[in-house]
Amino acid sequence: MRARGRSLLGLVALGLALALVGVAQGQTLFEKLVMPGELVQGHADLESKCESCHLPFEKGSQPELCLKCHRDVAADIDGGSGFHGLSTEVGGKPCKACHTDHIGREAKIVVLDTKNFDHELTDFLLKGKHKAVACEKCHKPAIKFRKASSVCNDCHQKDDVHKGGLGPKCESCHNEAGWKTNIRFDHSKTKFPLEGGHRKVACAACHANQKYKGVPTACIGCHQKNDVHKGRLGKDCGQCHSVARWQEAKFDHDRQTKFPLRGAHSKVACSGCHGKGAAKKVESACIACHKTDDAHKGQLGPRCETCHNETSWRSKATFDHNKTRFPLRGLHVGVGCRACHKSASFKNTPLVCAACHEDRVHQGRLGTRCEQCHGTKGWPFFKFDHDRQTSFRLTGAHRQTPCHACHKQKNPDSLKLPVACIACHAADDVHRGSYGRRCERCHSTKTFRDVRISQ
Repeated sequence: MRARGRSLLGLVALGLALALVGVAQGQTLFEKLVMPGELVQGHADLESKCESCHLPFEKGSQPELCLKCHRDVAADIDGGSGFHGLSTEVGGKPCKACHTDHIGREAKIVVLDTKNFDHELTDFLLKGKHKAVACEKCHKPAIKFRKASSVCNDCHQKDDVHKGGLGPKCESCHNEAGWKTNIRFDHSKTKFPLEGGHRKVACAACHANQKYKGVPTACIGCHQKNDVHKGRLGKDCGQCHSVARWQEAKFDHDRQTKFPLRGAHSKVACSGCHGKGAAKKVESACIACHKTDDAHKGQLGPRCETCHNETSWRSKATFDHNKTRFPLRGLHVGVGCRACHKSASFKNTPLVCAACHEDRVHQGRLGTRCEQCHGTKGWPFFKFDHDRQTSFRLTGAHRQTPCHACHKQKNPDSLKLPVACIACHAADDVHRGSYGRRCERCHSTKTFRDVRISQ
C-alpha cells in the first residue's frame, strides 16, 4: 500500500511539473483537459495560446488582455467615444459580462438588440430621415457596426447627381431633413457671391447638368444669349450692366473712356460707333465714323475737327482761312465757301483771281494778275503804278491814255509791249517814215503835234 501511495503521489507531482512547464511552452494536455469548450470563430487562432487571454492565477487580468488586442475598443473607452465609451452599461464591467467565449465556433458573442438600440450612444446621431432608415442600409453584413462610415458620400454616392464633381462633403449643401429638399449652400463663401438679381436665380440656370466646378464667372459666360450687341462691345458686360437688373444698362462714357461724348455725340446710339465690329478699342478719329460723310473724299486729310465740331457735322463748320496760302482779306471775308470752292475738293481750288472773277472789262488784255491793280476792298477800286511796276514811265499825255489804247490784244502771251513811239504812232507819222523811226527827237509826250527840232 505504501508503495502504491508513493506511486500515485509521484504521478500527481509529475503532472503538476508538466503543467508549470506548459505555462511557458503553450497549451498543455492539462489545459486541453480543463478547457470548457471551443473558442468562437474569431478567436480560433488563439485556441492554442491561452496566455493571450488568461494568466495563471490572475483572473482580473483578462479585461486588460482583451483590450490589448481590441485596441479600437480601448481607445473608445479611454476617449469617451463610441458605444463602449458612451454607454453607462459598459462602464466598469469586464468584457466577459457581455462577450463570453468557449461556446463553439458558430456562436455569436456580440449580441445587439437593433430594435431597442440607442444610437445616441455612438458617434453618429440619427437625425431627420436617418431615424427611419433600416440598420442594414448603413451596416453591411460581415462588417463591424463600428466600421460603418459616417461620410455621406459612402452611402449616398448613387444619389450624387454631381458625379463626385463637388467632392465628398455632401453636408456642405444637404442635410438629414431631406436629401433633395432643404438644400442650402452659402455662395458668399465662393469666389462669386450672389448679389442683386443673381440671388433669385435657380442653381440650374448657371450650373447646367449639375456642373459646379469650372463654371465661368464672367457675365458673358451665362448672358451671351442676352447680348443684344452680338459681341460688338466686347465681353466685359459689367462696364454697362449691373447685377441689379440686366436690362438696366448704364455707362459713363466721359469717365470710363478717353472719348467724352459731347454735342450730337451724346445722342448717338452705341451701335452708331460700335456697330462695325467687336474691337476692344474703337478709333476716336472723326474719320473712323464719318468717312462716308466726308464730302472732300479724303483730300483734306483725316482731321475733320479742323472745321467740324460735335454740335453739327453739316452746319456750323469753321475754318481759319488765314492759316492757308490764301488768307481772306477785305470783301473775301464775307464770301461763302462755295462761291470759290465749287466742289468739296477745297485743296484744288486755284489761287489766281481770274479763276473766280471773269474779266469782262479788260477781256484778258491786261493778263490774269488782277491783283497788280485791284485789291480785296472792292473790284472798282484799283491802282497801278506804271512808273514803278514797269520799265516804261508814263509822262505827258501818256498819263491820260486808257490802258486799252496800248494793250489792245486779248489774252496775249506777254504783256510786254515795244517802247518805241512808232509802235503806237505809226498812223500819226505824217512823214511816212522819211525821218526815221525815232519820233522822240522832234516830238514829246506832252502832245504829238508840238514839234521841236533838236540840233
